[in-house]
Amino acid sequence: MSSRYQHLPELLRKYLLRGNLPAIASPLFIISNPKMVVAQCTAGIIGSMPALNARTTEQLDEWLTEITRSLSAYDAANPDEPAAPFAINLIAHKSNLRLQADLEICLKHKTPILITSLGALEEINTAAHSAGTVVLHDVINNRFAHKAIDKGADGLIAIAAGAGGHAGTQSPFSLIQEIRAWFNGPLALGGAIASGRSILAARAMGADFAYIGSAFIPTEEANAVMEYKNAIIQAGAEDIIYTNLFTGVHGNYLKYSITRAGLDPHNLPVSDPSKMDFSGSIEGAKAWKDIWGSGQGIGVITEVTSVAKRVTKLKDEYQHAISSLSTI
Repeated sequence: MSSRYQHLPELLRKYLLRGNLPAIASPLFIISNPKMVVAQCTAGIIGSMPALNARTTEQLDEWLTEITRSLSAYDAANPDEPAAPFAINLIAHKSNLRLQADLEICLKHKTPILITSLGALEEINTAAHSAGTVVLHDVINNRFAHKAIDKGADGLIAIAAGAGGHAGTQSPFSLIQEIRAWFNGPLALGGAIASGRSILAARAMGADFAYIGSAFIPTEEANAVMEYKNAIIQAGAEDIIYTNLFTGVHGNYLKYSITRAGLDPHNLPVSDPSKMDFSGSIEGAKAWKDIWGSGQGIGVITEVTSVAKRVTKLKDEYQHAISSLSTI
Protein backbone atom coordinates (compact mmCIF):
# COMPACT_ATOMS: atom_id res chain seq x y z
CA MET A 1 0.00 0.00 0.00
CA SER A 2 2.77 2.46 0.85
CA SER A 3 4.10 2.67 -2.73
CA ARG A 4 0.64 3.83 -3.84
CA TYR A 5 1.07 7.02 -1.82
CA GLN A 6 4.71 7.95 -2.36
CA HIS A 7 3.67 10.93 -4.48
CA LEU A 8 1.84 12.51 -1.54
CA PRO A 9 3.22 14.87 1.13
CA GLU A 10 3.83 13.07 4.42
CA LEU A 11 0.71 14.55 6.04
CA LEU A 12 -1.62 13.15 3.37
CA ARG A 13 0.32 9.90 3.03
CA LYS A 14 -0.02 9.16 6.74
CA TYR A 15 -3.72 9.94 6.59
CA LEU A 16 -4.36 7.37 3.86
CA LEU A 17 -2.01 4.77 5.31
CA ARG A 18 -4.18 4.71 8.44
CA GLY A 19 -6.97 3.34 6.25
CA ASN A 20 -9.10 6.47 6.36
CA LEU A 21 -11.74 7.21 3.77
CA PRO A 22 -10.01 9.03 0.86
CA ALA A 23 -12.21 12.10 1.16
CA ILE A 24 -11.99 15.82 1.83
CA ALA A 25 -15.05 17.73 2.99
CA SER A 26 -15.08 20.87 0.88
CA PRO A 27 -15.31 24.30 2.54
CA LEU A 28 -18.88 25.58 2.38
CA PHE A 29 -19.34 29.34 2.50
CA ILE A 30 -21.42 30.38 5.54
CA ILE A 31 -22.28 26.72 6.26
CA SER A 32 -18.98 25.29 7.54
CA ASN A 33 -18.00 26.14 11.11
CA PRO A 34 -15.61 24.89 13.81
CA LYS A 35 -18.11 22.36 15.18
CA MET A 36 -18.61 20.92 11.71
CA VAL A 37 -14.87 20.77 10.96
CA VAL A 38 -14.16 18.96 14.24
CA ALA A 39 -17.01 16.52 13.56
CA GLN A 40 -15.64 15.77 10.09
CA CYS A 41 -12.08 15.25 11.31
CA THR A 42 -13.05 13.06 14.26
CA ALA A 43 -15.32 11.02 11.97
CA GLY A 44 -12.25 10.25 9.86
CA ILE A 45 -12.25 12.59 6.86
CA ILE A 46 -10.36 15.81 6.20
CA GLY A 47 -12.61 18.66 7.33
CA SER A 48 -12.46 22.22 6.10
CA MET A 49 -14.04 25.66 6.21
CA PRO A 50 -13.55 29.02 4.48
CA ALA A 51 -11.56 31.59 6.46
CA LEU A 52 -14.21 34.13 5.49
CA ASN A 53 -16.87 32.25 7.44
CA ALA A 54 -15.38 33.98 10.47
CA ARG A 55 -16.70 37.53 10.47
CA THR A 56 -13.28 38.96 11.27
CA THR A 57 -9.67 37.83 11.32
CA GLU A 58 -9.85 38.00 15.11
CA GLN A 59 -12.74 35.55 15.10
CA LEU A 60 -10.79 33.28 12.74
CA ASP A 61 -8.01 33.28 15.32
CA GLU A 62 -10.51 32.19 17.98
CA TRP A 63 -12.03 29.52 15.75
CA LEU A 64 -8.66 28.01 14.89
CA THR A 65 -7.81 27.89 18.59
CA GLU A 66 -11.10 26.05 19.16
CA ILE A 67 -10.47 23.56 16.34
CA THR A 68 -6.88 22.76 17.27
CA ARG A 69 -7.70 22.35 20.97
CA SER A 70 -10.68 20.10 20.23
CA LEU A 71 -8.69 17.89 17.87
CA SER A 72 -5.74 17.70 20.26
CA ALA A 73 -8.08 16.59 23.05
CA TYR A 74 -9.62 13.98 20.76
CA ASP A 75 -6.19 12.64 19.76
CA ALA A 76 -5.14 12.39 23.40
CA ALA A 77 -8.23 10.32 24.14
CA ASN A 78 -7.91 8.23 20.96
CA PRO A 79 -4.18 7.71 20.32
CA ASP A 80 -4.75 4.66 18.10
CA GLU A 81 -7.26 6.43 15.85
CA PRO A 82 -6.33 10.13 15.74
CA ALA A 83 -8.46 12.72 14.00
CA ALA A 84 -7.88 13.60 10.38
CA PRO A 85 -6.09 16.86 9.57
CA PHE A 86 -8.14 19.94 8.74
CA ALA A 87 -7.97 22.57 6.02
CA ILE A 88 -8.78 26.26 5.74
CA ASN A 89 -9.90 27.78 2.45
CA LEU A 90 -8.47 31.14 1.39
CA ILE A 91 -10.03 33.13 -1.45
CA ALA A 92 -6.99 34.46 -3.28
CA HIS A 93 -8.91 37.00 -5.33
CA LYS A 94 -8.08 40.72 -5.18
CA SER A 95 -11.53 41.42 -3.73
CA ASN A 96 -10.57 39.58 -0.53
CA LEU A 97 -9.07 42.37 1.56
CA ARG A 98 -8.48 40.00 4.49
CA LEU A 99 -6.31 37.56 2.57
CA GLN A 100 -2.91 38.44 4.05
CA ALA A 101 -4.20 38.81 7.60
CA ASP A 102 -6.09 35.52 7.43
CA LEU A 103 -3.06 33.76 5.97
CA GLU A 104 -0.91 34.93 8.86
CA ILE A 105 -3.45 33.59 11.36
CA CYS A 106 -3.59 30.24 9.58
CA LEU A 107 0.18 29.91 9.69
CA LYS A 108 0.29 31.04 13.32
CA HIS A 109 -1.93 28.06 14.16
CA LYS A 110 0.09 25.70 11.94
CA THR A 111 -2.98 24.89 9.86
CA PRO A 112 -2.14 21.53 8.23
CA ILE A 113 -3.72 22.24 4.83
CA LEU A 114 -4.64 25.38 2.92
CA ILE A 115 -7.13 25.23 0.06
CA THR A 116 -6.71 28.24 -2.22
CA SER A 117 -9.36 29.39 -4.68
CA LEU A 118 -9.88 32.01 -7.39
CA GLY A 119 -6.21 32.85 -7.83
CA ALA A 120 -2.93 30.94 -7.53
CA LEU A 121 -0.41 33.12 -5.69
CA GLU A 122 3.24 32.16 -5.33
CA GLU A 123 3.62 34.21 -2.15
CA ILE A 124 0.92 32.17 -0.38
CA ASN A 125 2.59 28.90 -1.33
CA THR A 126 6.03 30.11 -0.23
CA ALA A 127 4.73 31.30 3.14
CA ALA A 128 2.77 28.09 3.67
CA HIS A 129 5.73 25.87 2.88
CA SER A 130 7.91 27.76 5.34
CA ALA A 131 5.39 26.73 8.02
CA GLY A 132 5.11 23.13 6.85
CA THR A 133 1.60 23.62 5.48
CA VAL A 134 0.34 21.73 2.43
CA VAL A 135 -1.37 23.83 -0.25
CA LEU A 136 -4.08 22.44 -2.53
CA HIS A 137 -5.45 24.74 -5.22
CA ASP A 138 -8.84 24.24 -6.83
CA VAL A 139 -9.08 24.43 -10.61
CA ILE A 140 -11.74 23.95 -13.27
CA ASN A 141 -9.48 23.15 -16.22
CA ASN A 142 -6.01 21.96 -17.20
CA ARG A 143 -4.72 25.47 -17.97
CA PHE A 144 -5.42 26.66 -14.44
CA ALA A 145 -3.91 23.44 -13.10
CA HIS A 146 -0.59 24.19 -14.83
CA LYS A 147 -0.61 27.73 -13.45
CA ALA A 148 -1.22 26.54 -9.90
CA ILE A 149 1.64 24.02 -9.93
CA ASP A 150 3.98 26.49 -11.69
CA LYS A 151 3.33 28.89 -8.81
CA GLY A 152 4.19 26.32 -6.17
CA ALA A 153 0.97 24.63 -5.07
CA ASP A 154 1.56 21.12 -3.71
CA GLY A 155 -1.57 19.64 -5.19
CA LEU A 156 -4.79 20.24 -7.06
CA ILE A 157 -8.52 19.95 -6.50
CA ALA A 158 -10.19 19.38 -9.86
CA ILE A 159 -13.69 20.87 -9.75
CA ALA A 160 -15.63 19.15 -12.51
CA ALA A 161 -19.12 19.59 -13.91
CA GLY A 162 -21.90 19.21 -11.39
CA ALA A 163 -20.04 20.52 -8.35
CA GLY A 164 -21.86 22.76 -5.91
CA GLY A 165 -21.10 26.46 -5.75
CA HIS A 166 -18.41 27.73 -8.12
CA ALA A 167 -17.78 24.95 -10.62
CA GLY A 168 -16.53 24.19 -14.09
CA THR A 169 -18.23 22.44 -16.98
CA GLN A 170 -15.67 19.78 -17.86
CA SER A 171 -16.35 16.07 -17.49
CA PRO A 172 -14.48 14.53 -14.54
CA PHE A 173 -13.10 11.87 -16.90
CA SER A 174 -11.48 14.37 -19.25
CA LEU A 175 -10.34 16.73 -16.48
CA ILE A 176 -8.57 14.03 -14.46
CA GLN A 177 -7.06 12.47 -17.60
CA GLU A 178 -5.60 15.77 -18.75
CA ILE A 179 -4.13 16.60 -15.35
CA ARG A 180 -2.74 13.11 -14.70
CA ALA A 181 -1.01 13.18 -18.12
CA TRP A 182 1.61 15.49 -16.60
CA PHE A 183 0.99 15.82 -12.84
CA ASN A 184 1.75 13.03 -10.37
CA GLY A 185 1.16 14.95 -7.14
CA PRO A 186 -1.83 15.14 -4.78
CA LEU A 187 -5.11 15.33 -6.66
CA ALA A 188 -8.70 15.52 -5.43
CA LEU A 189 -11.83 15.41 -7.57
CA GLY A 190 -15.03 17.31 -6.87
CA GLY A 191 -18.34 17.28 -8.68
CA ALA A 192 -21.57 15.43 -7.78
CA ILE A 193 -19.83 13.05 -5.35
CA ALA A 194 -22.22 12.06 -2.58
CA SER A 195 -21.84 8.29 -2.19
CA GLY A 196 -19.16 5.75 -1.37
CA ARG A 197 -19.40 4.32 -4.88
CA SER A 198 -18.63 7.77 -6.30
CA ILE A 199 -15.60 8.06 -4.01
CA LEU A 200 -14.27 4.77 -5.38
CA ALA A 201 -14.95 5.97 -8.92
CA ALA A 202 -12.87 9.09 -8.27
CA ARG A 203 -10.00 6.89 -7.08
CA ALA A 204 -10.34 4.65 -10.14
CA MET A 205 -10.06 7.68 -12.42
CA GLY A 206 -6.75 8.67 -10.83
CA ALA A 207 -7.69 11.03 -8.02
CA ASP A 208 -6.27 10.48 -4.53
CA PHE A 209 -9.29 12.01 -2.81
CA ALA A 210 -12.94 12.71 -3.42
CA TYR A 211 -13.99 16.28 -2.62
CA ILE A 212 -17.46 16.30 -1.07
CA GLY A 213 -19.55 19.35 -0.24
CA SER A 214 -23.32 19.29 -0.76
CA ALA A 215 -23.77 16.01 1.14
CA PHE A 216 -22.76 17.85 4.32
CA ILE A 217 -25.27 20.69 4.01
CA PRO A 218 -28.17 18.63 5.44
CA THR A 219 -26.30 17.74 8.63
CA GLU A 220 -27.02 18.75 12.19
CA GLU A 221 -23.73 20.63 12.53
CA ALA A 222 -24.12 22.68 9.33
CA ASN A 223 -24.86 26.39 9.69
CA ALA A 224 -27.77 26.29 7.26
CA VAL A 225 -31.44 26.99 7.87
CA MET A 226 -33.68 23.94 7.97
CA GLU A 227 -35.48 25.09 4.83
CA TYR A 228 -32.16 24.87 2.95
CA LYS A 229 -31.41 21.41 4.37
CA ASN A 230 -34.87 20.15 3.47
CA ALA A 231 -34.59 21.61 -0.03
CA ILE A 232 -31.41 19.58 -0.55
CA ILE A 233 -32.95 16.26 0.49
CA GLN A 234 -36.02 16.87 -1.66
CA ALA A 235 -34.08 17.80 -4.81
CA GLY A 236 -32.18 16.03 -7.56
CA ALA A 237 -29.83 16.97 -10.38
CA GLU A 238 -32.66 18.47 -12.41
CA ASP A 239 -33.19 21.03 -9.66
CA ILE A 240 -29.74 22.63 -10.08
CA ILE A 241 -29.17 25.82 -12.10
CA TYR A 242 -25.75 26.85 -13.45
CA THR A 243 -25.30 30.63 -13.65
CA ASN A 244 -22.79 33.42 -13.04
CA LEU A 245 -25.46 35.99 -12.14
CA PHE A 246 -24.97 36.04 -8.39
CA THR A 247 -21.18 36.45 -8.03
CA GLY A 248 -19.77 36.91 -11.52
CA VAL A 249 -18.35 33.37 -11.39
CA HIS A 250 -20.33 30.46 -12.76
CA GLY A 251 -21.74 28.17 -10.11
CA ASN A 252 -24.47 25.66 -9.35
CA TYR A 253 -27.45 26.70 -7.22
CA LEU A 254 -30.72 25.21 -6.04
CA LYS A 255 -33.55 26.18 -8.39
CA TYR A 256 -35.86 26.36 -5.37
CA SER A 257 -33.87 29.19 -3.78
CA ILE A 258 -33.81 31.18 -7.02
CA THR A 259 -37.57 30.88 -7.43
CA ARG A 260 -38.03 31.67 -3.74
CA ALA A 261 -36.15 34.94 -4.33
CA GLY A 262 -38.66 35.94 -7.01
CA LEU A 263 -36.42 35.20 -9.99
CA ASP A 264 -37.06 33.03 -13.05
CA PRO A 265 -34.39 30.29 -12.87
CA HIS A 266 -34.75 29.60 -16.59
CA ASN A 267 -34.40 33.21 -17.68
CA LEU A 268 -31.50 34.64 -15.68
CA PRO A 269 -29.35 37.45 -17.09
CA VAL A 270 -25.59 37.01 -17.48
CA SER A 271 -23.30 38.85 -15.08
CA ASP A 272 -20.10 40.68 -16.01
CA PRO A 273 -17.29 38.31 -14.90
CA SER A 274 -14.87 41.22 -14.55
CA LYS A 275 -17.00 42.55 -11.68
CA MET A 276 -16.84 39.62 -9.28
CA ASP A 277 -18.73 40.27 -6.07
CA PHE A 278 -19.03 37.50 -3.52
CA SER A 279 -21.13 39.50 -1.07
CA GLY A 280 -23.49 41.41 -3.30
CA SER A 281 -27.20 40.91 -3.89
CA ILE A 282 -29.54 40.62 -6.85
CA GLU A 283 -32.97 42.18 -6.33
CA GLY A 284 -32.52 41.78 -2.58
CA ALA A 285 -31.40 38.14 -2.75
CA LYS A 286 -27.92 37.81 -1.25
CA ALA A 287 -25.52 35.32 -2.80
CA TRP A 288 -25.07 32.21 -0.59
CA LYS A 289 -27.37 33.49 2.15
CA ASP A 290 -30.55 33.52 0.06
CA ILE A 291 -29.37 31.85 -3.15
CA TRP A 292 -28.26 28.39 -2.06
CA GLY A 293 -25.37 26.53 -3.64
CA SER A 294 -25.67 22.82 -4.35
CA GLY A 295 -24.12 20.18 -6.56
CA GLN A 296 -25.87 17.67 -8.80
CA GLY A 297 -25.15 14.65 -6.58
CA ILE A 298 -27.83 15.39 -3.99
CA GLY A 299 -30.36 12.90 -5.34
CA VAL A 300 -28.94 10.22 -3.01
CA ILE A 301 -29.14 12.45 0.09
CA THR A 302 -32.47 11.66 1.71
CA GLU A 303 -32.29 12.79 5.34
CA VAL A 304 -30.83 15.33 7.72
CA THR A 305 -28.39 13.55 10.00
CA SER A 306 -25.16 14.10 11.90
CA VAL A 307 -21.80 14.49 10.21
CA ALA A 308 -20.61 11.30 11.92
CA LYS A 309 -23.51 9.26 10.56
CA ARG A 310 -23.08 10.68 7.06
CA VAL A 311 -19.39 9.77 7.07
CA THR A 312 -20.16 6.29 8.42
CA LYS A 313 -22.62 5.77 5.56
CA LEU A 314 -20.02 6.90 3.03
CA LYS A 315 -17.47 4.50 4.53
CA ASP A 316 -19.91 1.59 4.41
CA GLU A 317 -20.86 2.35 0.82
CA TYR A 318 -17.20 2.68 -0.16
CA GLN A 319 -16.30 -0.72 1.29
CA HIS A 320 -19.38 -2.29 -0.29
CA ALA A 321 -18.38 -0.85 -3.66
CA ILE A 322 -14.90 -2.35 -3.33
CA SER A 323 -16.36 -5.73 -2.40
CA SER A 324 -18.81 -5.63 -5.28
CA LEU A 325 -16.06 -4.97 -7.81
CA SER A 326 -13.92 -7.78 -6.45
CA THR A 327 -16.60 -10.27 -7.50
CA ILE A 328 -16.63 -9.14 -11.13
